[in-house]
Amino acid sequence: MGKKNFRGRNYKGNKRDGNKTDDWKEIDKENEKWESFYKAQKIIESEEEFEKFKQYCKDSLPLTFRITGSKDHANEILKIFKDRHLNHLQNLQFEGKPVKEPKPISFYPNDLAWQIDVSKTVMRKDENFAKTQRFLVVETEVGNISRQEAVSMIPPILLDVQSHHKVLDMCAAPGSKTAQLIEALHQTENPTGFVVANDSDFKRAHMLVHQIKRLNSPNMIVVNHDAQFFPKTKINDEFVKFDRILCDVPCSGDGTIRKNAQIWNKWSIGDGLGLNPLQYKILQRGIDLLEKGGRLVYSTCSLNPMENESVIAHALRKNKDVKIVKYELPGLIHSKGLNDWKVFAKDGTIKNKGDEGFGDELFPPTEEEIKEFGLENCIRVYPQQQNTGGFFITLLEKINTEEDKVEEPSKKKAKFENPIKKEKLATSTKDGVEPFTFLPRDHEELKKCWDFYGFNIDDTDFTESCFVRNASGDPTRIIYLSTPLVKQFLTHNEEKLKIVHSGVKIFVSQRTDLECSWRIQSEAIPIVKKIFTDENKRILKCSLELFEKLLKEAFPKFDELESSKIDDAFTNKIKSMSQGCAFVKVSRDVTEDQEELIYPVWIGSKCVNLMLSKKETFEVLYRVFNVETTGQEAYKQTPNGPGEAITGTNSEKLESTPGEIETSVAEVVESGETK
Repeated sequence: MGKKNFRGRNYKGNKRDGNKTDDWKEIDKENEKWESFYKAQKIIESEEEFEKFKQYCKDSLPLTFRITGSKDHANEILKIFKDRHLNHLQNLQFEGKPVKEPKPISFYPNDLAWQIDVSKTVMRKDENFAKTQRFLVVETEVGNISRQEAVSMIPPILLDVQSHHKVLDMCAAPGSKTAQLIEALHQTENPTGFVVANDSDFKRAHMLVHQIKRLNSPNMIVVNHDAQFFPKTKINDEFVKFDRILCDVPCSGDGTIRKNAQIWNKWSIGDGLGLNPLQYKILQRGIDLLEKGGRLVYSTCSLNPMENESVIAHALRKNKDVKIVKYELPGLIHSKGLNDWKVFAKDGTIKNKGDEGFGDELFPPTEEEIKEFGLENCIRVYPQQQNTGGFFITLLEKINTEEDKVEEPSKKKAKFENPIKKEKLATSTKDGVEPFTFLPRDHEELKKCWDFYGFNIDDTDFTESCFVRNASGDPTRIIYLSTPLVKQFLTHNEEKLKIVHSGVKIFVSQRTDLECSWRIQSEAIPIVKKIFTDENKRILKCSLELFEKLLKEAFPKFDELESSKIDDAFTNKIKSMSQGCAFVKVSRDVTEDQEELIYPVWIGSKCVNLMLSKKETFEVLYRVFNVETTGQEAYKQTPNGPGEAITGTNSEKLESTPGEIETSVAEVVESGETK
């Protein structure tokens, strides 16, 4: 990537699709300026180790992935990978050389991240890996797996997010780290905190939405702002300070040289030097927004000290209430941060303090500052240490002094949960973004839904946090769900924030001629099942045999189900139910490695249909029944052709893959994701 390509605000060097090269021209993986620069910086202790470092930089990255989701769900995916794939990936060879068997990434908890020591190209083309490649594609498309470079998993782990935290991801797109933050927030069943994911580029913010909305979290907010000018926000006239902040700043991206081979041709000394001021401004803004006692991670996918230790030292000089936290992540091999480095001009000459055009903030710390700052506690990850990309991470903490104490969490929580009543946001679109309007809990359309679906809403915040996104404020097509604290954050900051997305789609308008015109989205099931009553009249118990039939066939008729004798109890109950949306609860022996299966179905006048998208259907077939299905195979044949979802009377089509943003994940699946 040339310098003209990465100087846009908040651009992250390794996130552009710059690693695709012309097929006819092989890149010469040599760059004398790069080599001389890093030897002068002494980032590697010995000549022998530097040669090893250089060789790893020339090699392709191994394939790495992370299993996402709740504990039960993640454990089920992990068990499938171990039981159905690990044995097939042992004792293999590629181009005459043995391939190491897959191994869990040592620093990631609970064996939920894995490394396979072949490149993504080999995974796609070699028949030995075809079965696992299909598994990864299917699970990635539904959000169960994140194709993420190993070192990019580190920053969210260091933040140690808890379920009550207010979290800010300042430069979030494309969203792999944001997803980790959201998952950490959901370690408990009912998290009260939230994650604000920001990106300065509007289109990238929408790609971010697509990536993280698959987690189905009502505790997230996506906004579109320049990170260095991120606005102050309020709840009940009190400025919001964040408990955790991820500051994964725009960088030159030379740590991604293994996947972005063009860096060998385009790397220059000026790349890091030019980004230093922006990186510092974003970090400083993050520090301003950080709660006392809170933690911030600063990270880059660059190895250049001008983008790393230089920025940290500048921030420590300006903020005496901030310190570096020494953090040893078990299983991670890394090097210490630098206390000394050279400042180069673009022409390669070494500069000294006082030289014109080179501020003192660029230079290494003094002897006194070395003792005070502790830059050696920064984390440098080099490719040869654990066969990864290059990365830099620093964990910072804002000191909670006696002069500036904060309220106890319990007091702050109570204050936020008794909010000023302010239900309606802007009534017109802002920068092309639809406004958010929260509905009163006794709204007529909501009451219809509560009654029809038999929800227990007496002791829940559920009903206080439903909203629509249109200028009229009326529930015409879609109703979303957030949380009480997210609601307050949104309603108190409508003038300051450009809000792109929040909440989970819960109800979608279907047919007005039915008892209830609203159907429930599959993405909302993990939330709404918590308020199902024991006597819920819309829940159908379903045998595994019948469930498989519903996955494979569209709209089986009641008469066919009755004659098949697959599940008489199901058939008898469904014939007596009113038309509209209902739920199937699949009967299987749930273990600690399996999650409970509940999915929405549509009941027509004479037939029934499972309401899952094609991708979801393929994934469930494989996960539950070990049935592999490809995109070329027919999908649930219907009277109107393959893949169509229609109502019981065949008069209206249902939305099979709903959402305002239908961005393909094919690029992510093909290329993987580093940042």
